[in-house]
Amino acid sequence: MADPALDVFTTSSKPEPPITLDELALRLGLAAVFGIAAGAAYFLTQRKKRVEAASFVSTLVLLAILLAMVSMVIGSNIARAFSLVGALAIVRFRTVVEDTRDTAFVIFAVVVGMAAGAGAYMVAVFGIPLVGLMAWALNAWGGKGNGNGPADKGSLASLTQEGTLVVRVGIGTDPAAVLTPTIAKQAEPVRLVAVVTARQGAALDLTYTLRLREGVTVITLVAELNRIEGVQSVEWREPSATTDRM
Repeated sequence: MADPALDVFTTSSKPEPPITLDELALRLGLAAVFGIAAGAAYFLTQRKKRVEAASFVSTLVLLAILLAMVSMVIGSNIARAFSLVGALAIVRFRTVVEDTRDTAFVIFAVVVGMAAGAGAYMVAVFGIPLVGLMAWALNAWGGKGNGNGPADKGSLASLTQEGTLVVRVGIGTDPAAVLTPTIAKQAEPVRLVAVVTARQGAALDLTYTLRLREGVTVITLVAELNRIEGVQSVEWREPSATTDRM
């Protein structure tokens, strides 16, 4: 007598009927349309300029198409699903998401792409307008919360121009070779004030005092440093209130 617990694996191992070319074109085409809609919803409900938002919007469109392809490849095959998870687990992503709201749109693009690939078109058809409407409403509410609008976002990104930067690098990394050029490009003057071992001697914490150059934000500096191979963490510290009163 067959074990009921194994039914799901038995079912998933059965060959699926191949997707016709017409169905393939339809699903990928709709994935592109859904991705463009998700990108448009993002662009119309944020305060970035087109040049600044273009890269992220392109990512949303490509994500939708790629996830549609993934959904069609996996189908209902559990073995393929686990293989895909294992393959993606070895890929290391170091991109810094500046706004937690951007993460929601990444998930949005993933969902509409999977909906297109799985043939659940109505999920995207009804979901895209709803998410776009809610994003617009929340953006309007956030912009009017204190009467300052976009200025608040800029002040949050730049914080103060002077501060303390703490960078943790692996013990085998040469800070002078990998950190100094990037920091010097973003700030001046720069002064190394402390070097401390961390993680039982496996890493170094380097502390700098610096002043950001005009037009450079804290987020830009941290993102640039975080992309460097060997950098494990980056922390920005504002001048303390006690120092300001002295």
